[in-house]
Amino acid sequence: MNEQQLQKVKSENGFIAALDQSGGSTPKALELYGVGSDAYSGDEEMFTRMHEMRSRIITSASFNGDRVLGAILFENTMDRQIEGRETSDYLWNVKNVVPFLKVDKGLHDEANGVQLMKPMPDLDALLARAVGKGVFGTKMRSVIKLADKAGVEAIVDQQFEVGRQILASGLVPILEPEIDIKSPQKDDAEVLLKDAILDRLDELSPDQLIMLKLTLPEVDDFYSDLVHHSNVVRVVALSGGYSREEANARLGRNHGVIASFSRALTEGLSAQQSDEEFDAALDKAIGGIFAASST
Repeated sequence: MNEQQLQKVKSENGFIAALDQSGGSTPKALELYGVGSDAYSGDEEMFTRMHEMRSRIITSASFNGDRVLGAILFENTMDRQIEGRETSDYLWNVKNVVPFLKVDKGLHDEANGVQLMKPMPDLDALLARAVGKGVFGTKMRSVIKLADKAGVEAIVDQQFEVGRQILASGLVPILEPEIDIKSPQKDDAEVLLKDAILDRLDELSPDQLIMLKLTLPEVDDFYSDLVHHSNVVRVVALSGGYSREEANARLGRNHGVIASFSRALTEGLSAQQSDEEFDAALDKAIGGIFAASST
């Protein structure tokens, strides 16, 4: 673990940019950016178009470590370069932004009101590659649809089990048990989730440090127990389908929680914009998210 990166993520003001759309979500992300499916042929070209978009964001003068603490990458992005340097190296050594890697392989079908993560048989090899490339931490997502106690317990058990495997590699895991913002039982699910997380946190040793990525709660400051837990480096929030305006408003009411937005960060960015227009739009987005993350 890089101590300098740990202190930045733990104590500085800012937020984490989620630039980790993978195979399933990339076409939609590109379409929102103004790059239709007629602009590429096959996965390789699609990921090249996506890397161009991410590179444009990362190389923008608006994007740097003054306001952006970290960036979560998709494996394909980690394996590519920006301006002749490996992406994670460029992030940290040029932009002073801490690199993270998305490691999950997607979700199982819903059972007991939740979607668990699919198996990750090659995780150890991926973690070793990430360490070699100077990555600081990881992120993995599962989804809670209903306030089903057995389902929520299974989600949290799986997140912490894989989290321990990631800790053993020397990386800091971001556990992301997302609660669907459309859940009819969202507030009840939040109670179950917080209780389950607190139970598992108490089983960690003092040197086992994790991060949590959670859906913005119905009750302001509901996750303050987690924000102040000694094993938690940072609690970050996903935008989860809220507009940037709504996500920022909710985030600003949850003290100590910072953003880790994906779609809400890139909202309003377009391939058709000039570099000046693009940088101005990105600067406005980063400014708003930074302000909401600084409460």
